Amino acid sequence: MAAPRTMTVESPLLHDALEGRARLLVDGGMGTLIQEAGLAAIHEVPDLLNLTHPQAVRQLQRRYVEAGADCITTNTFNANRLKLEGSGATVAEVYAAAAAIAREAGAPLVAGDIGPTGALLQPLGPLGFDEAYDIFAEQARAAEAAGCQLIVVETFSDLLEAKAALLACLENTALPVLCTMTFGEDGRTFMGTTPAIAAATLSAIGASAVGLNCSLGPAELAELLRQMAPYARCPLMVQPNAGLPRVNERGETVFDVGPDEFSAAMEGILAAGAAVVGGCCGTTPAHIARLRQLLAEAPFAAPAYRPSFLVTSAQAMAELRPDSPNIAVIGERINPTGKKRLKAALLAGDFDVAVAEAVAQVGAGADILDVNVGVPGLDEPAVLRAVAQRLQATVTAPLQLDSSSPEALEAACRTYAGRPLINSVTGKAESLAAVLPVAARYGATVLGLTLDEGGIPPTAQERFAIARRIVEAAEAAGIPQEDIAIDCLVMAAATNQDEIPQILEALRLCKQQLGVRTVLGVSNVSFGLPRRPVLNAAFLTAALASGLDMPILNPLEPRYQDALRAFKVINGQDGKCLAYLEAYAGTEEAAPVAAVGSAAISGAERLTDDSPRFSAEEAAVLYQAVLTGRPDGAAAAATALLAQQEPVAIAGDVLSPALDEVGRRYDAGTYFLPQLMAAAEAAKAAFDVLSAASGQHADVPAAASAPIVIATVEGDIHDIGKNIVRMLLENYGFAVRDLGRDVAPQAVLDAVRETGARLVGLSALMTTTVGAMERTIALLRREAPGVSVMVGGAVLTADYAAQIGADFYVEDAAASVKVAKQLL
Repeated sequence: MAAPRTMTVESPLLHDALEGRARLLVDGGMGTLIQEAGLAAIHEVPDLLNLTHPQAVRQLQRRYVEAGADCITTNTFNANRLKLEGSGATVAEVYAAAAAIAREAGAPLVAGDIGPTGALLQPLGPLGFDEAYDIFAEQARAAEAAGCQLIVVETFSDLLEAKAALLACLENTALPVLCTMTFGEDGRTFMGTTPAIAAATLSAIGASAVGLNCSLGPAELAELLRQMAPYARCPLMVQPNAGLPRVNERGETVFDVGPDEFSAAMEGILAAGAAVVGGCCGTTPAHIARLRQLLAEAPFAAPAYRPSFLVTSAQAMAELRPDSPNIAVIGERINPTGKKRLKAALLAGDFDVAVAEAVAQVGAGADILDVNVGVPGLDEPAVLRAVAQRLQATVTAPLQLDSSSPEALEAACRTYAGRPLINSVTGKAESLAAVLPVAARYGATVLGLTLDEGGIPPTAQERFAIARRIVEAAEAAGIPQEDIAIDCLVMAAATNQDEIPQILEALRLCKQQLGVRTVLGVSNVSFGLPRRPVLNAAFLTAALASGLDMPILNPLEPRYQDALRAFKVINGQDGKCLAYLEAYAGTEEAAPVAAVGSAAISGAERLTDDSPRFSAEEAAVLYQAVLTGRPDGAAAAATALLAQQEPVAIAGDVLSPALDEVGRRYDAGTYFLPQLMAAAEAAKAAFDVLSAASGQHADVPAAASAPIVIATVEGDIHDIGKNIVRMLLENYGFAVRDLGRDVAPQAVLDAVRETGARLVGLSALMTTTVGAMERTIALLRREAPGVSVMVGGAVLTADYAAQIGADFYVEDAAASVKVAKQLL
């Protein structure tokens, strides 16, 4: 749970629903009714209808009230300062009008609706976290001032943006906040977040309900909800679409899942534990009325929350379940202590060394990465935050944020996309008072060290007593037992040999009597002794046998890997001994992890076997800089290679294969959009070096002759997907003419004629604007028959794209690059 917060809940029904004792029915697709009523074309931002056509909006919402909806969401999905810019209306005016309309329509409960900003957050886009927070805070305050009884934060696909919105609502209002995200057919958001990660993160921060909406129909969302249920500490909310859209014979966007079929499919959602239900795109008052009947008939089912220890990034989760003996390895190498190169890089503002360490450790099997930037003279809050953001754009592994500064921990936690592990809090009163509120506020798991004002005690009982004090203080601060880990602090055998058995005994006591997870920094035991890995590996084995859950160690050390692989066979974590066999069966594919450091060189050797024109080692540096998303490193490596070979050869023999590998990993689901974008940015930095040296584009020569024209279609103001496509195409070397959002068909045609473009990309997020996309395609077919059109957007499918005459359907930004390569 999150830090204590005073919350105003006046409605008994809402109170019972948020306590998981009742169900709440919210309305359906407001955009669907606006389109049916012929109101969609009046304003670029439909929310302005609250000011200009209040009676029409009231009549539409009244239909949902009459259908039995308990809660009406305000017509404010787009009512943020970015989208209202130039309209003459303020955020406060739109929310005030919208809430008044919903009340006049007879809504028992009025929920202030908040949608995404439409902009990408840094580092992928221009919008900073703090600016996004301010935008959402303005909306949250406006909703509360307008008399809304709750807030619904909906249709988010970026977990970090959803976190910014949720924090803004929690910290600026006393209203309950319900938060939903939208997922694709692959079960992830376009940023790679799973339902489990979304539920774990948002419910731990303090959402009153979490769930799913939009994109898919109720049958598809039922399975995603089942994935979410074990990780949600609050009630579940689901608002599906009425199936997937298509274009009918009259050119209208329609949804085929009718009220009866919708209701039947919602039975699975209710059985999975949903307490707050409604509809999204394509759902009508008839769907809500049928759902009202279902709620009266269906038995109540509570979701099965599972209290696991969780550390997550936006794309990956390290989970230690209560019924599992599994362990998780914490990589220790991103720490400047004793590492001159990393220390110098941090002081110089160069994070590439930290990225390289992260990549190597993840490749060697680290489940969590410890991140410490404690160098005297650094602005630690700013640097820890920046390094954590950079790592999240490069590797998917969750992070352990390691600092003795509460300010640094808070700065990094606030902008972390997921649930980090805070390292650390101690038994000192000052530490408990400063660190535990940070962990509670941001839903982080926390690591407690068994030391207090008296230092590190020598006995197991004394260590255990401090651990108990930390656990009690954490629970009092709103941090449940499953979110706590204890480090009983390893001492050097050379100086404190008598304490080694005491440490292991303290670890057993914490595990058995406090029920918390345990951590140890393994390598401390051998300090001051020769052949340290020998002693470290033996101590690791003893600690694992004593109940150690999360060893902090160097995962590239072969002796550690031997011990870990063997233990995972013994505790059953390595099912059928597959990982053990892969490592030791003697096949070529089963090289031990000690060889990980040479993987880059072997990759480069494969690239250059047929053309030994430059050093495999130097080629590997460039190849790996692209794979790991390091623009500075890629530019430097490209510069070094220019002394040996022509730019075109470097592009063809190293950069192109590197980008192919990035694409392969993305298709395989081991890379996600942040990693894809970072790799493309690194490749672009190298291409820029090669282009400058050659005086021309060294990557895609055809790209310079005619840009790709892209646009969000007329009437649609959502351009986040289009912006991602633009950045990715540009990073792959293609010239792009971006016409922006709400672009008329004639403007697209004019741009094609002006530039000689051979490829046009069109985006639509709203079902109400797919007709404009079809009209644009039809105009291009008549007036520019040689141009090809690719289309994308949340409301589109491959069949739908074919129906409206597109040449290519791209389900994500990476697919647009494939189309461009194929065509150009």
